[in-house]
Amino acid sequence: MSFVSPIKAALGRTAFITGGGQGIGRAIATRLARDGYDISIADLPSAKERVAEVVKEIEGYGRKAISVEANVKEPKQIYNAIEETVERLGPNLFVSVANAGVTQVKPLLECEPEFIENEVRINILGLMNTHIAAARQMVKQGNGGRIIGAGSIASYRTAENLGPYGGTKFAVRGFTEAAAKEWAQYGIRVNAYAPGIVDTPMWDHIDRELARIENISVGDAKAIRVKRDIKLGRIQEPEDVAKLVAFLVSDEGEYITGQTIKTCGGASL
Repeated sequence: MSFVSPIKAALGRTAFITGGGQGIGRAIATRLARDGYDISIADLPSAKERVAEVVKEIEGYGRKAISVEANVKEPKQIYNAIEETVERLGPNLFVSVANAGVTQVKPLLECEPEFIENEVRINILGLMNTHIAAARQMVKQGNGGRIIGAGSIASYRTAENLGPYGGTKFAVRGFTEAAAKEWAQYGIRVNAYAPGIVDTPMWDHIDRELARIENISVGDAKAIRVKRDIKLGRIQEPEDVAKLVAFLVSDEGEYITGQTIKTCGGASL
């Protein structure tokens, strides 16, 4: 079901994407590159080889692409990544996608403080700091921009054994609205994408943990939920999310801000 978009003319603009080495982040990076953006991928040192593959693919489209190291749990590293992006690709930052995130699966009574803190630091504090760092650069440039964050259908409806994750995604929705209100005056639109069950390594992890908790076979937890919940009849692919992001950062998405938009094949209904 994947749709490979045509390679469009260069825009002379840069898109900064956290967690772009795999899954949804990779799909967003390659889609925006095809749409004309030069790409900066911020990821962990452990993802260096995966990111190098994405950079090589993007360069094959005739775009500039760089890898910058950043652990989004560390605010200074986020700011340094934005600064390095501008130094290497020019003061043309127009899109920032705070995609990096983590899902940890446990019943709430088993959640230790360290477990909860890790999700909060990555999923919400990392997103907030990425948004603010990018917005400061966009304000400095004076040309507006598009800031996108990783929400979830859990931004609207939480699930058992995913309590801390759901809490962070509700927070993403709230912060998206607040930032959109404050930064509209600078020509910056702020939105979030809200996927459901996506065919990514993250959902493979969720499946394994849910299978353990529910005492079923690995693969069954995801399969059951796909069959039961997804009204369009197939699991979501990372490219489905990338299509929404591509629209939101395009001229056609110019009048949309402050929204956390579900892209889940009806799984939230």
